[in-house]
Amino acid sequence: MTTPMILSARAGVAERAVESRHLRRVWGLPGTVLGVVAWPPDWRGRAHARFGYWWQAHLLDCVVDAQLRSPRPARVALLKRLVRGIRVRNLTGWTNDYYDDVAWLGLALLRAEREVGIARPKALAAITDQLRAGWTDHGGGGIWWRRNDDFKNVPANGPAAILFARLGERADLGRARSIVDWVEECLVDPETGLLWDGLHVHPDGSVREVEKNLYTYCQGVVLGACVELGSARYQDKAARIIAGVDKHLATDGVLRGHGGGDGGLFSGILARYLAQAALRLDRPEAARAADLVFRSADAVWSNRTAVVSGPLFGPEWSEPAVKPAGPGPARDLSVQLGGWMALEAAALLERSGVTPSQG
Repeated sequence: MTTPMILSARAGVAERAVESRHLRRVWGLPGTVLGVVAWPPDWRGRAHARFGYWWQAHLLDCVVDAQLRSPRPARVALLKRLVRGIRVRNLTGWTNDYYDDVAWLGLALLRAEREVGIARPKALAAITDQLRAGWTDHGGGGIWWRRNDDFKNVPANGPAAILFARLGERADLGRARSIVDWVEECLVDPETGLLWDGLHVHPDGSVREVEKNLYTYCQGVVLGACVELGSARYQDKAARIIAGVDKHLATDGVLRGHGGGDGGLFSGILARYLAQAALRLDRPEAARAADLVFRSADAVWSNRTAVVSGPLFGPEWSEPAVKPAGPGPARDLSVQLGGWMALEAAALLERSGVTPSQG
């Protein structure tokens, strides 16, 4: 496996490839940019007819990662254009009906403010107000997946918990703990220690059905929330999730993929929060988290293919990427962001002095 000496350079190459192929103005308006959801783009893509709200939030997060890795004034300007592009394209404000989408944008905006100084207080206020109002007692607690639905899931609750924990106010910390405790009570697979996807409820609040799919996404967001909460109780939960991921959701230390579309982001999200666990978890599993990041990032890079303006990553990091000859997951912005996120996670560990174990 490649030793982590050039991981920052690899992340920079991924950044330039995504920006070159995917970034376009919103309807030609100056001071705006968004990521086109597929490359090569058709006319719908160039017109941003399909938005991909939460993909754009992760694009914003990746650019923040890049700015922390290699600060440049031009990147600050790009972040401002991305934020404006999201607001312009969303038409009606900063939020939508999906609590998971909204939570991801809140996390990205909070990082842009704290790490880069780009503050959008009205946006964060609108987002946090919606998330706070999304909790009900149906199904025992938790935030809805979307408005007027019967589904409560980890992909909505996990990022909301991370955001509440990072906001740090006493009431929001309580909300973060309540979310994680609800997930732990209702959605833990007893055989693997991992988190199921979510649950459906009847109108009277009783549970109708549990969706028992195991996604890397769900493990990443609960892991991230546990790391943010930090107490011994939550560190134990984080350690259990890392062990479960290594055993059940990775092959030879490489995180499994979930195809294209939204699934293209899932393992990149997990890599992001595994890196946080590697840096902040006071448990032996921190080293295992680091190795999962390093091995996954190495596979992302080793299995890339070359196209216009740089590398193209595949949806399964342990398999060679294939140049798109038509519709397919490698065209998706989500898949490219997932690979970029893994490389940024490894680069973060590299510059923090973390190295792979010698096992």
